[in-house]
Amino acid sequence: MFSKLLKVVMITRSPLSSSPSSPEFQGVQRRGVCPIKPAIFQPKRRGATMDFLGCLGKVLQDAGSTLMTVTTFNPFTGESIREWEQLNFKALPEAAAGSQAAFVNWRGVPLTDRVERVRTALGYFETNREAIAADITMQMGRPLTQARGEIDGLLERFNYLCDIAPEVLAADAISDKKNFHREILHEPHGVVLIITAWNYPLLIAASGVAAALLAGNTVLLKHSTRTLSIGEHFEKAFGACAEELLQHVVMDHANTARLIEEGDINHVMFTGSVGGGEKIYASTAKRHFDCNLELGGKDGAYVAADADVEQSAAMLVDGAMFNAGQCCCGIERVYVHAAVYDEFLAACQPLVEGYTLGDPLDAATTQGPLTAASSAQKMEMLIVEAMAAGGEMLAGGKARQIGKGIFFEPTLLTVNRNDLAIMQEENFGPLLPVMKVADDAEAIANINDSEFGLTAVICTSDRARADAFAKAVEAGTIFMNRCDYLDPALPWTGLKASGKGSSLSCYGLLAMTRPKAIHFRTQF
Repeated sequence: MFSKLLKVVMITRSPLSSSPSSPEFQGVQRRGVCPIKPAIFQPKRRGATMDFLGCLGKVLQDAGSTLMTVTTFNPFTGESIREWEQLNFKALPEAAAGSQAAFVNWRGVPLTDRVERVRTALGYFETNREAIAADITMQMGRPLTQARGEIDGLLERFNYLCDIAPEVLAADAISDKKNFHREILHEPHGVVLIITAWNYPLLIAASGVAAALLAGNTVLLKHSTRTLSIGEHFEKAFGACAEELLQHVVMDHANTARLIEEGDINHVMFTGSVGGGEKIYASTAKRHFDCNLELGGKDGAYVAADADVEQSAAMLVDGAMFNAGQCCCGIERVYVHAAVYDEFLAACQPLVEGYTLGDPLDAATTQGPLTAASSAQKMEMLIVEAMAAGGEMLAGGKARQIGKGIFFEPTLLTVNRNDLAIMQEENFGPLLPVMKVADDAEAIANINDSEFGLTAVICTSDRARADAFAKAVEAGTIFMNRCDYLDPALPWTGLKASGKGSSLSCYGLLAMTRPKAIHFRTQF
């Protein structure tokens, strides 16, 4: 496969970068100079932008060209795992050409055969289940006992999309009109560049890869530099379907931007920062093709007066703390009706205090290290501001080092203002701020007072209340009495700064196609 022939290029400050904790810059080192640490994180307000010092790389000189490698690291031990060569821009046309050639063949494979080939490829993930789970744990720190579940999630998504693909992607017949044949075809885009993230390295990539391949596209998969081996697993799995059907490409931000603006690709699917998504949207617009964007989230939950408090507390604490809080759709703020406020806090506190921090390979560990140590700085700053404004710390609140890993204690605190940064900015850590509200209307207003709109939750025993909540709240998914789950039968989509387009469901499949109208006169 092409990835075995990758060239390399030095990382520079990139137009796709947006944060000092950007995963693409973890573990990059330059030979012969002192390391430069990222700029100290400063909480931003809505409308502001974040900047950072560019990342460093190991520089090699080869016939006057600058080369670079990137290294994946274990966030618990601090040890290097593997060094990867990055693709330089001169090699990108070859990668894109290989994908375009594969596309010509793959789009001609009957849909039923594509489905069967994709199903067969899934056997790789079953066969290599333990190795893949270990790679997830070693590269981003999730406890091994939890990492295994991500493989099950991948299989669920792929199998559902395989089930519905023959019906969804079939041509839409239009009712008869005398002497005319009319139908709508769902044509694949061509080469799809999928830029995916480290926090759920299998699941996030799976949503795009499954839809793209089933629809007849080929894929260039750019995985996060924190979890590069997962991209390699995808290439190994789907390489059996067709040569260069999916290529795992390792490249920096600058060359990714150039590929989008100058390369022979036809569609982009991106999961990452708001700033990165904005740059990609602007770049695809120059080329007159579309993109799917899954960006930030600040998902809010409302515990109504009639909620099952114990069940709600257990659900929302898990939704905030799972994966060390590093979830795009994790619970990041909770509004609780005054009638059950004290009861809810009392139910949450022992749950928050019950997590075991430590080696993610240890079966007893329930929370691993932060993948990006800089996230701890941000959470500490958010907490300081909240405490200064009258908040109360009930559990946690501090960063801790265990081994070489940086952890953040599962944290529960009260908040009395919705305009604080802790209620407005994505924290990406195990942090649960709780605010008292007087009624449903106040909860809805506070949830909508956000630049994000990914998911929202209502805990209630009243279906009518949930229906009213769902109609009023500005978010792509509304949950009642559950959270932090992507059902493959439902579209995964966001409003406002949370993104555009859909993945999963019939809408995710159709997003990897374009309509073609067939209008034939069959008789004069």
